[in-house]
Amino acid sequence: MDSLTFSPELQENSPNTISPLNLEEFRRQGHLMIDFIADYYQDIEKYPVLSNVKPGYLRQCLPDSAPHCPEQIETILQDVQKHIIPGITHWQSPNHFAYFPAGISTAGFLGEMLISGFNVVGFSWVTSPAATELESIVMDWLGQMLKLPSSFLFSGNGGGVIQGTTCEAILCTIVAARDEMLSKFGREKIGKLVVYASDQTHSAVEKAAKIAGIHPENFRAIKTTESTSFALSPEALKMAISKDIEDGFIPLFLCATIGTTGINAVDPLGPLCNIAKEHGVWVHVDAAQAGSACICPEFRHFLNGIERVDSFSLNAHKWLFTNLDCCCLWLTNPSALTKSLTTSPEYLSNKASESKKVVDYKNWQIALSRRFRAIKLWLVLRSYGVGNLRNFQRIHVKMAKSFEALVRGDKRFEVVVPRNFAMVCFRMVPSAFGAGVELDSANKLNRKLLQLVNASGKVFMTHAMVGEIFVIRCAIGVTLTAEKHVIKAWKVVQETANTILKM
Repeated sequence: MDSLTFSPELQENSPNTISPLNLEEFRRQGHLMIDFIADYYQDIEKYPVLSNVKPGYLRQCLPDSAPHCPEQIETILQDVQKHIIPGITHWQSPNHFAYFPAGISTAGFLGEMLISGFNVVGFSWVTSPAATELESIVMDWLGQMLKLPSSFLFSGNGGGVIQGTTCEAILCTIVAARDEMLSKFGREKIGKLVVYASDQTHSAVEKAAKIAGIHPENFRAIKTTESTSFALSPEALKMAISKDIEDGFIPLFLCATIGTTGINAVDPLGPLCNIAKEHGVWVHVDAAQAGSACICPEFRHFLNGIERVDSFSLNAHKWLFTNLDCCCLWLTNPSALTKSLTTSPEYLSNKASESKKVVDYKNWQIALSRRFRAIKLWLVLRSYGVGNLRNFQRIHVKMAKSFEALVRGDKRFEVVVPRNFAMVCFRMVPSAFGAGVELDSANKLNRKLLQLVNASGKVFMTHAMVGEIFVIRCAIGVTLTAEKHVIKAWKVVQETANTILKM
């Protein structure tokens, strides 16, 4: 074999050779980066909330290949400012009311710094005992804050794990439910398994079912109606399950939601569990967006019936000020999950795992490697305390109530569905556009209203379809948002409506 040759500039004594972790440079560049990020937040309202660049813009700004020699961090940050920031949709802008909140905090930032700083790969207890044990502790802490039954906690034979996103959590639970059911009926029956949700449920459930091998035609998106405020009807679920059993199918999995993505509808857990449990259906509760608010006593009632649920998840990176990513998943029977996901290669064998006295979180998730997310959540809980976290959420709810009042105060608009938590779904009523305007035309005009609002760069909102109605969603929850931003957002909507009516 020919010997390796090196370019002169890359040899050990070359002046162009640098250490990947020079501690003095780390300290200097770290200060520069903190200042850069702090300045970004100081100036964030100067940027249009929704990026207005064209597809492919960045390739025209950057070189065709990576640099051969190192570049200075100052030069790189100049390019971030010049080329990257214009292509960012500013999720942390106080004028961002789209999709869902992606709350951040100083503690969340610092937690991310510790995660990256330690850079441990804690897939099993032995690979970083503190990472595993802290995760089990903070999951019990948060479970207690939510007043989850002890059956969901490590202290009560349940347990929790921090996943990256809800999509992962739902896939893991469907796989666990699938294997548990097929152990009773036989692997060949996989084509008969059925997954249930409402037409308001996040698409992650349908996607997870596909990945888990559930036939696409066996996913039931049960229609919701105004009579239940677009929550999943227990009667409709019962009818769907009964028909499937009659047709020879096997009911497998139900995803109920606390705070649906589109309109924040809340499914009735108790009545749904009464029906599902008659047929041995695994019940998962997706509380990704709104579940964090249930640490507040006034919202805890939305979790009534949780004691009959098999698994429950929420995203602390949405409304618990724990920077992305941090999805918290609890199970009453973790062994159902680990039976499905455990692998035990020789190269990972160790005495701690063999003792069965420790948690190996690699067996609670899809991937092997995992980040030390628990330390970030730990910092957030300790830095603010339960009382302050509750108050942060209450402030957002109060602002949502203010926005709702502003909508109701203008006869051209209506709140389409009841406000839950901190999201208001509204539209211009058909009559505002003129006599005889029908639903389809009203939907198109409301879509135009939203497009113009977002094009202004002053505000960013998104939409949903409720039944046949196009609604504009104002989702409040960004850390920097204050009452003045909510008032400003409504003024932008009103001014844009005035413009449309003059067209």
